[in-house]
Amino acid sequence: QVQLVESGGGLVQPGGSLRLSCVASGNIFSFNMMGWYRQAPGKERELVAVITSGGSTNYADSVKGRFTISRDIAKNTIDLQMTSLKPEDTAVYYCNARRNARAYWGQGTQVTVSS
Repeated sequence: QVQLVESGGGLVQPGGSLRLSCVASGNIFSFNMMGWYRQAPGKERELVAVITSGGSTNYADSVKGRFTISRDIAKNTIDLQMTSLKPEDTAVYYCNARRNARAYWGQGTQVTVSS
């Protein structure tokens, strides 16, 4: 069973920055795709950013120019650097990984943007 564990969530003020990390039990390059989703209260879960094993990335329009997804080989993590945070970014952020048509999820980490 693949395990994904997120960390780095917390409370930040609008305009602030936060870095989320997702460590995988398997090598991150063994997954076809890894990424981040988020779900705000009363909202559906939405894709935030994804990265393929080949390094291609895609972002939701709402976070383009503000968020960056990357891989840290030494730590075997997928990271999400978030800048210029807005109250609308408040949500539980989930790490996702896919391999051979199977999907895996982390437990989620809370990000709250508020003054």
